[in-house]
Amino acid sequence: MSQHAPIRPRPIQEPVSIAIIASLYNNTYVQGLLDAAREELQTLAPNTELTVYRVPGAFEIPVCAELVLKNNRPDALIGFGVIIRGSTEHADLVGASVTDALQQMAVRHVVPVIHEVLLVNNEQQAEQRCLGQEINRGAEAAQTAVNMISLFRKMRASFSRTPGLEGA
Repeated sequence: MSQHAPIRPRPIQEPVSIAIIASLYNNTYVQGLLDAAREELQTLAPNTELTVYRVPGAFEIPVCAELVLKNNRPDALIGFGVIIRGSTEHADLVGASVTDALQQMAVRHVVPVIHEVLLVNNEQQAEQRCLGQEINRGAEAAQTAVNMISLFRKMRASFSRTPGLEGA
């Protein structure tokens, strides 16, 4: 597990909209991600309109995310799930499918999609990443969302001042 998280972004006061799609499967760990993200967003973006959608499992995250992106256009979307490997390849197949779908959505909709659907080997790894205070992937996801929202706002403002790039 990497100990080198990105630098925490500066807080933003402007209103932002963030959607979180969170799996109910392995709920103890996913709830840890969700709680840490909410707490971090209260500090980094106190004027966040946060909408949380709960889906049965990690595999259902992309279809829910697609519906949200098509209809609500949040400033960022975060996917939370925990997939624990077993004795078959099912976890790897689900993890790869979710990863690919989320990346394609981010590019297609030009919206930051923060991928925190974790594929871990065992419950100890899940606990470290989801329930830990020192490193919590939920808090990191919130930081990444705020970073990307700030970056996209700067980029769009810059593009609007550049002739020929108004629609970017």
